[in-house]
Amino acid sequence: MSRGFVKEDDSQAPPIIPPRAALPPGTPNYVTPRGLEQLRQELAELEAQRSQAEANRENDTDRTRQLGLLNGQLSQLNARLASAKVVDPRQQPADEVRFGATVTLRPVDSAKPGGKTTTERRFTIVGVDEASVAEGRVAFVAPIARAVVGARRGQVLTLRLGPKDEQVEVVGIAYDGG
Repeated sequence: MSRGFVKEDDSQAPPIIPPRAALPPGTPNYVTPRGLEQLRQELAELEAQRSQAEANRENDTDRTRQLGLLNGQLSQLNARLASAKVVDPRQQPADEVRFGATVTLRPVDSAKPGGKTTTERRFTIVGVDEASVAEGRVAFVAPIARAVVGARRGQVLTLRLGPKDEQVEVVGIAYDGG
């Protein structure tokens, strides 16, 4: 059989491993206890997937590719777990915004023309791997998180939101244990 129709380079190309959430160089990998548990669950799931892939002997090319992808993901995850610095939000000062805080911000000029009021913003400052906009969890390296860290209840801050600045008041700080 002629080898002219065999694409050897397909099976040799390394898989593209999606990167984890960005953590700026030199920045500690802070996580909440909840975030550490999520990372451990992810590790267990990836190890189970790898075991299944190792047991699958149907297609060696697909198996090799899948194992390469899973091993790369496991390597990245293990590095994150090894560098994790757990911060218990309950140990933070209750009157100041720090890592793990759930912060409520209210625009200072909340009364808009026409009688409408703008809504409050509420989010929790968490580690980069546990951030989720849909859940209201913002990474501690995000600009809005950096802007409010160190603030106290009642303090007015200027946030840069897109092309304009907005004055907001810190109306709530809570720590739920992460």
